[in-house]
Formats: sequence, structure tokens, C-alpha cells
Amino acid sequence: MSVPLRLGFLTHLHGVAEPRRLYRDYVELFVAAEELGFDSCWVAQHHFDASAGGLPSPFPFLASVAERTHRIRLGTAVVTLPLEDPIRVAEDAAVLDALSGGRVELGVGSGTDPATFAAFGKNAERRREDNSAAVAVLTAALAGHPIQGTGLRLQPIAPGLAGRVWQAAFSRGGAAYVGGHGSRLLLNRAAFGSDGRTDDVQESWAKAYLAAYPGSADQVRIGLSRGVYPAADKRAAKAVIEAPVLRMAERMIRARRFPAGLSPEEYFERMHISYGSPEEVAERLAGDRVLPLATDLIVQFSPAAPPLDAAITALELLATRVAPALGWKPAAVDAQAKALLI
Repeated sequence: MSVPLRLGFLTHLHGVAEPRRLYRDYVELFVAAEELGFDSCWVAQHHFDASAGGLPSPFPFLASVAERTHRIRLGTAVVTLPLEDPIRVAEDAAVLDALSGGRVELGVGSGTDPATFAAFGKNAERRREDNSAAVAVLTAALAGHPIQGTGLRLQPIAPGLAGRVWQAAFSRGGAAYVGGHGSRLLLNRAAFGSDGRTDDVQESWAKAYLAAYPGSADQVRIGLSRGVYPAADKRAAKAVIEAPVLRMAERMIRARRFPAGLSPEEYFERMHISYGSPEEVAERLAGDRVLPLATDLIVQFSPAAPPLDAAITALELLATRVAPALGWKPAAVDAQAKALLI
């Protein structure tokens, strides 16, 4: 892409602290990300299973982040739309957009977990069809069209938010569908369930999206999520991430998405994690086949959940040594933002 690379940070809000402390620590982490010049911060939505992530309701959390920040974009990656009323999602997103001064990046997806769908009384077998129908309702409402055949329209209005809808895709056909509908594209940190290297698999997805996108090249947005953990060296990074990676691998094995009996390093590879010194992380990311097609690099520590101080240190390494090596330049923090950070 010819546009400048944007840098985002995504979290699943993992951790063992009680919820109030957990959420407050992650708010502080996003405040630090803004101060370091990150362009966006993103949260994942997870229901019921804290081992997958600790945040079922992204909008209240991001409203708290909005009150402590000034510039950084606020993203959902992703809201499981078939479990939601799309009009209520539009209303929540519109309120957050108003509170934040137009900073919302609204990522949605179809979801995967059958148990969660059952808990909500939804049919997981219909999740793709239900997601497509809900996206159409959501984007029409955000664009200010009459809602569901009535004369009613969304309030508060959300200027431009309909153009800031991102959709997750997990296949080449899915990516082409997202492109054909003019949404922004979110690519997962790893092509789980595939035997191929993640960037080899996802490269064709990104190209299918670009081929199907109906707008001009300067409107294209591809968000590339990648697992990272920079530290003093590979041994130090591995000490932080190995245990959570192996716990996640056990869940993937039970779900028959990973084979059993691999080494930790092989599971790191299955999850497509770049770890080690900042130079090693940058070198690995620079070789990612999808990165030249992406407009946004969205890094995450998941499944690792380092303490707040360690997480801020890792963010500093990403902002000062890793991302600049990839051509990223930090956003300036103006006087008003600095005042909010004091």
C-alpha cells in the first residue's frame, strides 16, 4: 500500500485480577498507547469464557477509554453481530462516536462458538447468513436511512461511521464478500485450522478483498492482526508467553484445530507469533507476506497477559524500535492530549 502504515494495539483483556482492577489496568494501557503515538486501540468481545477474553461489552469499556484519551482511534475486533440486535449496536456505537469525537472503528464478525450461540438462543449454523443480514441493517442505520421500513432514523446521528465498519474474514471467499460490500477488512492473527503458514494463506484473502473492493484505492483499509511479544531477547520473551501459548494450544487441540504433541516453538508458529528482541520481531514482521497489502498493523500480546508495567514496556519497544523499522511513524501527541494524560 502507498498510504502510511497505521499501528494499532488489540487486547482480549486477559488477566486474573478482579474485573474492576482488570478493566482499569487496560484503560491505563490504552492511555499509554496513545502517549506512545499508536494510531488505534482495539478490544475483542468474548462471552462467558474468561480464558478466551474478559470483555463481553466493548462499548462501555471504550467509553471509559474515550474519557481518558484524545486522539487514539477506538476499535472493536470484533462484535459478534449475529448475537446482537444490529440497531442496538448502531445506537451504542453512535453514542460512543459522539462521546469520543468521531473516533470509533466498528469491527464486526460472525462468531464461531456453538455454545455461546446456544446460550443466546441463536442458531450457530445460520451465523454467516444472520451476520450478512445484520451488517446490512447496521450500515443502513448508521448511514441515516429509515430503519426497517419505518420513518425512524438513528439518533444520535453518527457522521461517517457507516464508512468505518470493518468486517472480519476467515476465508478467501469471505474476504471477497467483505470487499464487494465496501467494508474495511480485518484479518485474524493466525489462520487457525490451516496447515499452511498464516501469511501464505491470508495473502490470497487480502488480494481477493482488493479485487472485489468497489471504491478507489485510497479508501481501502486492511487491518492485519499479529501476535507479538518484544523483550530483551528470545529467552526473555519465551518466559512470558510460553505458558499461555500452551494453554491456548490445549484448547485448540480439544477443538481439533491443532494437532497434539508439537513443541512449544511449533505452537508459536501455529499462532504466527513474532517474539524475541525488537530486532527479531521487526525482522519477522517485515517478512510477512500480507504486510505490504495492509494499511493497519494491529499487534496483540494475546494469549499472553503481562502485568501492566511489563505490557507498557513491550508497547514502548513496539513504538520505538519495532514499528519504526517497518516504516511506521508515531502520531504526534499535542498539548491537549498531554493534559489529559497527566
